[in-house]
Amino acid sequence: MKNLLTLLAIAALIALMVVGCAKKPKVEAPTQPTTTETKPPVTTSDQSTDQGKVESEPSSKFRAIYFDFDRYNLRDDTKADLRKNIDVMMQDQNIRITVEGHCDERGTVEYNLALGERRAKSARDYMVSMGVKADRISTISYGKERPAEFGHDEGAWAKNRRDEFVEK
Repeated sequence: MKNLLTLLAIAALIALMVVGCAKKPKVEAPTQPTTTETKPPVTTSDQSTDQGKVESEPSSKFRAIYFDFDRYNLRDDTKADLRKNIDVMMQDQNIRITVEGHCDERGTVEYNLALGERRAKSARDYMVSMGVKADRISTISYGKERPAEFGHDEGAWAKNRRDEFVEK
């Protein structure tokens, strides 16, 4: 009888350890339609790049800018779009914006949050260097948490590596 109780206790202990150490299944975010970008990309005049600019929504005053993989430096085409955003802000001194930094799905949550913040600060710093007052621009990083396009290919990833400019 004592052996039976010992065996049952050991079996229960092993069962608890197995259940307690089991990995949680990876749950992917449900795919839901986004209203961020609905138009197909429009490529720049330089056809050597495979990343085009996505047209801004007609109601938006500001253009999104895009980044290369694992980079936060501003490309020449993104600087041109930033200058248009700067023009909007210079015309109306009351506008305040938040620069939202985004990343594609590759990389850890922590890494992408840091990269998104560097991307947002890169755009803010450029705008400040061109004459926009720093107190009119705040930054935030969403990392990979708010994709513009769901997908697991370079086309989707390119659209997700971006900064968006949201008027407060």
